[in-house]
Amino acid sequence: MENYNNPIIDTLPHHLKQYIVAQHYGHYTPVDHAVWRYVMRQHYSYLRDVAYYPYIPGLKRAGLSIEYIPDLQTMNDHLKQIGWGAVTVNGFIPSQAFMEFQAYRVLIIAADIRQIEHIEYTPAPDIIHESAGHAPIIGEPEYAAYLQFTGEVGTKAMSSKRDHELFAAIRKLAVLKELAGTSAKEIRRAEEALSFIQGDMGVPSEMALLARLHWWTVEYGLIGSLEHYKIYGAGLLSSIGESVTCMSPSVKKLNYTIDAVHYPYDITKPQPQLFVTPDFQNLVQVLDEFADTLAWRRGGMYGLQKAIDSGLLCTAVYRSGLQVSGVFVETGIGDGAYMATGGPTALAFNGRQLEGHGKKDHARGFGSPVGKLRDHDLPLEDFTLDDLKNAGIETGKNASLLFRNGIEVHGKVEAVVLRDGKIILIRFSSCTVIDRITARQLFQPEWGIYDMGVGAAIVSVFSGAADKDAYEQVTVVPKEMPRSKYSTGTLALHRLYQQVRDVREGKAGPERLPEVWNKLRRMPVDDWLCALEILELLKDRNICRDEQKQIEDHLQRLKGPRPGLAHLIDDGLHTMSRIAVIPGAEEGSPEG
Repeated sequence: MENYNNPIIDTLPHHLKQYIVAQHYGHYTPVDHAVWRYVMRQHYSYLRDVAYYPYIPGLKRAGLSIEYIPDLQTMNDHLKQIGWGAVTVNGFIPSQAFMEFQAYRVLIIAADIRQIEHIEYTPAPDIIHESAGHAPIIGEPEYAAYLQFTGEVGTKAMSSKRDHELFAAIRKLAVLKELAGTSAKEIRRAEEALSFIQGDMGVPSEMALLARLHWWTVEYGLIGSLEHYKIYGAGLLSSIGESVTCMSPSVKKLNYTIDAVHYPYDITKPQPQLFVTPDFQNLVQVLDEFADTLAWRRGGMYGLQKAIDSGLLCTAVYRSGLQVSGVFVETGIGDGAYMATGGPTALAFNGRQLEGHGKKDHARGFGSPVGKLRDHDLPLEDFTLDDLKNAGIETGKNASLLFRNGIEVHGKVEAVVLRDGKIILIRFSSCTVIDRITARQLFQPEWGIYDMGVGAAIVSVFSGAADKDAYEQVTVVPKEMPRSKYSTGTLALHRLYQQVRDVREGKAGPERLPEVWNKLRRMPVDDWLCALEILELLKDRNICRDEQKQIEDHLQRLKGPRPGLAHLIDDGLHTMSRIAVIPGAEEGSPEG
């Protein structure tokens, strides 16, 4: 795995590194670079007036250029100076992984770039959105702190099985839309599948609610007051369409509070309302308020029930610090008196798996009482060795433990495990565990060794394993997205784009441009972006007036039957007249 000489990336755990892919910078076509340049010039022309931060300085600080698709080495050379890193992934990755990357202060950058057909907006993550949207503002310390805090909360928030199904459907649709040659029938089927799942999500999970806060801030946030606001959300900054329309009074503006959690969003449509925060500190306060509602902070029976309802891998944390990771199941015993998992379970402390307590050691599950002993006010985890002896709990001897909730444990004490001065586990042989209230037998001697977790309460319950790498979580890692196969005609068009780029970079003289234009006009495709770039160079050098007129006529002809294209062409012409040279636009450009 490439670490780009950035120590931040080296801190990533293995289960996150599995998502990282090579950027394959050489795969970007001349058309891809032209798409990047068009979008970025539009951004500079417009966003310099409405973006929260100075756009060009922000780009430069993140190692980005107006002229070139960014390479990850250059980005990391810059980002590591402010304690962050960046890696490339393929499109959408699961929400938990996305959030955990942020917690480690690593931006994930989608390796692919949108097609020219989706130049204004794409529902799929792409390198324009991820780098030009997120990276430039990362130099704002309060915003960077919020982004990291969001990652930390997201790492703990619980998902549902429906969330996973929704993720798969969204990713499939996005891939199909961005893959050249996909039939309308395939896209329609994927849209119908997504719509069906969206209509049957049930009660939103913790992760789904957090995703809403993330959307209305990190992706689509405004900052300032309801009367005077600027853009900081990456979704708006990377969409040359919505960055304009969002400023319209027709898009309702609301103060950003915890109430934003009640507003769902649709990534395929413009947003009907946006939220304005007075400052980034408010984002942290709202998120902290939201975190207080999560099982991660609430624990108890509430947290255990959330874990049971999710049906997914979760971790429950005893007051002693013992962490139990598995799929939690109903026990039929009320008020969290006895918690249990079904299937492979691991025990950990401080995020590190305990030796001899991995999935193979508890392959059939784990169950243990929660609470205090009947005749003791002191929690069992706080007992000293003398306290244990006085309670009849000694290694090598039989012991009977009766909990206030009616759970009775009887067996021979084989070991007492302590961590940081607290008892976290007591191991029994020849053990029987009974719920005296219902007379239900919870463990029998013939089942083998009984490891009893120790803790007066469950203080936290969160998503995933405590020690993810040791648990060896296997997930469906998005592989490299299929690349389009280019026809002979398309490759010829790419060569024309490259020749225009060579003139701009001084690798060829401007006298080549009329020849390029004549080849372009004879091609069977109605190209507008290459023509626009040729026109820009001719006007900038004030040469070839006849060709300029021909190109302008060509662009006007293309505008006629296609209003959406007319908008893009007009914006390109407007930008051409508004900015001749962008300060610092050439900086950060890769070689070759």
